[in-house]
Amino acid sequence: MFEIRVICAPDDADRISQTLAIAFDTGPARQYPTRDGERTRLYITADHRPPTPESE
Repeated sequence: MFEIRVICAPDDADRISQTLAIAFDTGPARQYPTRDGERTRLYITADHRPPTPESE
């Protein structure tokens, strides 16, 4: 398990969270404003997906 941190425009936060959820098993994204207040910090706990029979 690992944590992903992304700094992005607030309008991109949902799209980025959804894209990461496709690639990894993720928990809910935690969102906080950056110090300048113009961007958003996303913290997402993730894990690699186990291999499926189709991917082997």
